Amino acid sequence: MTPHMNTRRAAALAAVAAMVVVGMQTGAANAVPDNGNGGHSATRSAVPFSANKASQRMAAIKSAQSDVSSTADSLGLGGREKLVVRDVIKDADGTVHTRYERTYDGLPVLGGDLVTHTAPGGKLKGVTKATKARISVPSTTPKIKTAAAARKVIWAVSGKPVLALETVKTGVQKDGTPSRVHTITDAITGKKLQSYEAVETGVGNSQYSGQVELSTTASGSGFELTDGDRGGHKTYDLNQGESGTGDLVTDDDDTWGDGTGNDRQTAAVDAAYGAAQTWDFYKSAFGRDGIAGDGKAAYSRVHYGDSYVNAFWDDSCFCMTYGDGADNKSALTALDVAGHEMSHGLTASTANLDYFGESGGLNEATSDIFGTSVEFAADNSTDVGDYLIGEKIDINGDGTPLRYMDEPSKDGGSADYWDSSVGDLDVHYSSGVANHFFYLLSEGSGAKTINGVDYDSPTADGSTVTGIGRDKAVQIWYKALSEYMTSSTDYAGAREATEKAATDLYGADSTELAAVDAAWSGVNVK
Repeated sequence: MTPHMNTRRAAALAAVAAMVVVGMQTGAANAVPDNGNGGHSATRSAVPFSANKASQRMAAIKSAQSDVSSTADSLGLGGREKLVVRDVIKDADGTVHTRYERTYDGLPVLGGDLVTHTAPGGKLKGVTKATKARISVPSTTPKIKTAAAARKVIWAVSGKPVLALETVKTGVQKDGTPSRVHTITDAITGKKLQSYEAVETGVGNSQYSGQVELSTTASGSGFELTDGDRGGHKTYDLNQGESGTGDLVTDDDDTWGDGTGNDRQTAAVDAAYGAAQTWDFYKSAFGRDGIAGDGKAAYSRVHYGDSYVNAFWDDSCFCMTYGDGADNKSALTALDVAGHEMSHGLTASTANLDYFGESGGLNEATSDIFGTSVEFAADNSTDVGDYLIGEKIDINGDGTPLRYMDEPSKDGGSADYWDSSVGDLDVHYSSGVANHFFYLLSEGSGAKTINGVDYDSPTADGSTVTGIGRDKAVQIWYKALSEYMTSSTDYAGAREATEKAATDLYGADSTELAAVDAAWSGVNVK
């Protein structure tokens, strides 16, 4: 699974799939009904304006945008800098967290994002910045030859801010995944500053979740796979194509698929079900109304390409896409895969973590954390919750999962613990540190059996970590992501962000905060 970055993102799962939202009128589907509460108990979670009502959120963003000039002045920004509001979250105690992007002379500042934290009375409590550097460049006129399609930006992700050019090259990756490579070049010296792939690779009868309930929409004399209860999510059949949306999936009698890859509707059932469960999890656990918190659904595309063994999220279309596997009958539409890919969209809508270096690993881990949480929350007896990633799709061909959260190195490449070279790994492997942290925080170290799966999680220093439960752990991670992380957050920054989140939620002397510290120490992030 893989994340993204506005245009800098488009998530694939490097062997696991993606997914969207779903439903409208209940159709006969092979599925297990949602348990009604997403499997999560209520905590002091950050709820964006009463159950995340999109209208209230948008009003708050509009209000904050009208005051950006005075905010910029209060933060001591230069006269050539301006702020653009991306999100506003209001905690239960009235604290408001406002996330901004920054421009300089009208140019986007990559790595210039920041979050202000304001007390109920309006007093500024603090600011979280992606960079502490002052944004200033001698000139906004490039000295190197400029490609017609190049975008002028200010590069502030690392080092001293410089004028840069961003180019995008489209194509196809080796496995058939669409490619959109962004290259950032110093506009004065011509030095390449960064390059990254923005498309990351990651009643109905479903293939992986049994008989499930679907929310569908009556249309003419039949039904269409449109979920009017969850933002209007639609599921399309690409018919082995690789562009466009294909055909909206329809049915005559509202009974979809037969549970096997031989029926083309089956992949659509899994995609729609996964989207619905992810939407419901965001709503029940975080009070979040959709991926971007605006009440609008993404959409899903199934049957992409020929024998395509992957799936991906793409911010540019705000959609999930699934291949059918090597035999064209094993679509990569399992529940945790769906939750993983949708969560790339959530990350892009919040911290917008860069998809390279340590922040890239955190981006990928966030999708694993939420994908796993969706699977547990669905409480599906056919696909029970576990800390294994992509175990249903058999991507390795030998029955093993794609990744293990309790001991990530069991996949042969992921890191169990942090060291100074972790940021040099592929993001699917550097994510192991955060995945391991989340497992330790949720369940603790040592041997145990959960839902029939045996785990034995080690620690870097041999310490014993006592878990606080997945419900609390996921609340801490979400609050850290949405309120305290920025685009360039690294592992040290993630520890600080989760410590602040745990303090906000449970108190400075809480068992939960102590567990956060113990779990990070257990993966050598100190």
